[in-house]
Amino acid sequence: MGHWDETYAARPETGLTWFEDRPVTSLALIDKAELPKGAAVVDVGAGASRLAGALIARGAGHVTLIDLSEDALNIAMRHVPAGASLSCVVGDVTEWVPDRAYDLWHDRAAFHFLVQPEQQDRYIAALHKALKPGGLVVLATFAPDGPATCSNLPVMHYDDTALAARLGARFTVLDSLRHVHVTPKGNEQPFTYLLAQRRED
Repeated sequence: MGHWDETYAARPETGLTWFEDRPVTSLALIDKAELPKGAAVVDVGAGASRLAGALIARGAGHVTLIDLSEDALNIAMRHVPAGASLSCVVGDVTEWVPDRAYDLWHDRAAFHFLVQPEQQDRYIAALHKALKPGGLVVLATFAPDGPATCSNLPVMHYDDTALAARLGARFTVLDSLRHVHVTPKGNEQPFTYLLAQRRED
């Protein structure tokens, strides 16, 4: 069993530090971007998130969930309405080859685990390959004053300027915000959120 399957097996979903009963901040940015009805969405590092169900309720046509933990994805699927167009990918997004073009790429707290520049480069390449020209990105990482580690793993920290720079010149920033997530134990974790758009080729 891998690190992330062990993590999800060790405690209930609601006890994990990143648990959100409702992904309010992500949804606020997605709503601001006015995601089209029938949109195709990929949620990277989806874990047990409830975002997929919320997006389908908003009219998303298809959602792809990517995570290193099959156990986490099984939990996420419980929150998706029966009959919804959903696919799950168990694996590393930096090695993923998308089989469709997406209107939205969402990532809350996966990118900051990529601490090597080569990993980050592969991630950005996968993002660009998966996203339609004009497609949207919602990307969230620990802020500069966020935790030093997460789930006993090292993480990177970004403010909005650094995160935009790492995305690169092919993306236009539409909005950014700071959000302080409160864990189930009451600890505060500051995040940087970025909403960006892939430029037309």
